[in-house]
Amino acid sequence: MTSATESQESNAAVVWLPRAIFQAFLDLLSADGYQIIGPRIEQGAIVYAPLERVEDLPLGWTDEQGPGLYRLKKRADEAAFGYVVGPHSWKRFLFPPQTDLMRSKQTDEGWDMSPVEPADDKYAFLGVRACELAAMEVQDRVFMTPMFTDELYQRRRSQSLIIAVNCTSAAPTCFCTSMNSGPKCHKGFDLALTELTGGFVVEIGSELGRRFTDRLMLVPVTTQREQDAAAAQQQAVDQITRTLDREHVQSTLKNRLNHKRWDEVAEKCLSCANCTMVCPTCFCSSVDDVTNLVDEEVIRQRHWDSCFNFDFSHISGGPVRDQTRSRYRQWLTHKLTHWVDQFGTSGCVGCGRCIAWCPVGIDLTEEARILCEDPAVPEEGQP
Repeated sequence: MTSATESQESNAAVVWLPRAIFQAFLDLLSADGYQIIGPRIEQGAIVYAPLERVEDLPLGWTDEQGPGLYRLKKRADEAAFGYVVGPHSWKRFLFPPQTDLMRSKQTDEGWDMSPVEPADDKYAFLGVRACELAAMEVQDRVFMTPMFTDELYQRRRSQSLIIAVNCTSAAPTCFCTSMNSGPKCHKGFDLALTELTGGFVVEIGSELGRRFTDRLMLVPVTTQREQDAAAAQQQAVDQITRTLDREHVQSTLKNRLNHKRWDEVAEKCLSCANCTMVCPTCFCSSVDDVTNLVDEEVIRQRHWDSCFNFDFSHISGGPVRDQTRSRYRQWLTHKLTHWVDQFGTSGCVGCGRCIAWCPVGIDLTEEARILCEDPAVPEEGQP
């Protein structure tokens, strides 16, 4: 523990959490009724899932990433958060892949219809990165606008405790610095951790977060540890080499709708929708009525959908975007330009998931660069 003399040198809003009592912190969360969701290894990837023990974390593991590449490998230490991001985002808990909305049951008097009451989930999200905080803020603008509020999303969001983690390393696929979304956490969290040898520098972001640090009787961090944390955070900044000229793309891409590059990328794109499934901001969904085998009950379900799916743009007569070329163009232009028109922010936070989890390694930043820098004229008659 830090001595009182050392503590006087530091900021009282930043405290030291020794690794030796990290389990006590998790126990405190559980005792307060939170279901802890955090990183753990499953099926060869670091995903977000329920956990209870420090040993559930990916201790001593990191991820190797590149276009169409994701591999786990051992670290030289036992860091708990020494990875970047995996295929999951927190979207799957705030806006689940499938949600039952309404149940209709056949009775002697007819059909009895009632909304499905959601589970009263109270989550503690452990390990949220800066780009993911930015993604949550983007989805807040989609689901909690003055004109429309998704009550299911708002309920989950309002009951969530956000325990962020500052990145101390970056993957070759990361470009959060270009999107002004990381790698350091600045807002949107209750607590933000920076992992050092022996423990965590903890920044308190809310009164809810402070209540936990007070109950653990954590002492203010020393100046030296604050400096060490800043150096670790800077290491992640220095490792980021991939870039995207956000302002140039926003102003230019919408004027490149007939560029020949759309055909070239369509020759590679499988229209598999992986990029939208791993994206922490994509929010497209569809609603279906599902019946049981004896037709005595119908459940209305909302589930994730994707603009890459053939039938997503189906209207009377058929789909509007019946070619991979047009579907990829819709996704990229919406993500990087029209999203700004709708919500006042880009739909991309620079997490790089779409690059790593694309089976053929299509790079969003490379496609945007070529489309915006090369004013190629399409062939005559090309749509």
